[in-house]
Amino acid sequence: MKQGYVYIMSNHSRSTLYIGVTSNLERRILEHKSSTGSKFTTHYHLTDLLYYEPVEGMENAIRREKQLKAWHREWKWTLINAENPDLKDLSVGWFTEKEIQEYSRNANGRSP
Repeated sequence: MKQGYVYIMSNHSRSTLYIGVTSNLERRILEHKSSTGSKFTTHYHLTDLLYYEPVEGMENAIRREKQLKAWHREWKWTLINAENPDLKDLSVGWFTEKEIQEYSRNANGRSP
């Protein structure tokens, strides 16, 4: 079974949350940080990874994503705070600024 991940992104002011699912967490976070992920995360500048959980199997991960999306906002914040009480971006150090910019250029059809 392929492992999946459910994750929660936010903006710097922590005013908006986005819940997503992926089979490749690192790549997906890079997409969000380089503004090549979803239009929603790009529009609201959701570049900080606040929470993620590995889930066995993509079907289960999708089911978990739908479950979290149905939760009240307060429940989502309780989940995030239980694992990340300082609300730090958990992906700090995963990519350099140069890697993010290069990924963005390449994804948008421009050569580096």
